[in-house]
Amino acid sequence: QVQLVESGGGLVQTGGSLRLSCKASGSSLHYYSVGWFRQPPGKERRGLACISKYDGTTAVKDFVEGRFTISRDNTLNIVYLQMNSLKPEDTATYYCATVSCSKYGPEYSNYDTWGQGTQVTVSS
Repeated sequence: QVQLVESGGGLVQTGGSLRLSCKASGSSLHYYSVGWFRQPPGKERRGLACISKYDGTTAVKDFVEGRFTISRDNTLNIVYLQMNSLKPEDTATYYCATVSCSKYGPEYSNYDTWGQGTQVTVSS
């Protein structure tokens, strides 16, 4: 069973960048499609991007496309979320999870694995 741990969150000013990491243990990420989600305080969790286990194809939701990029390093067993040009509305807890990944973005089920989340705060 794979376990996921996110890191890389923190406090950043508007316009800044962060790179989040999703480190897997217990199994290779090579066997999973992985997605990133975020949940602002008091709001629903929302999918951001995913990367396919089959060919590394990525999908990024349109509301963060051009600013967020997802990638993976199978050697290190890490999936990254590079976030540029950050805005205060990007403030949220960010999660990675095993998912189904299509051109429409990540979808999760009750059988998928989640990390514990990492907090991102963007100051204005």
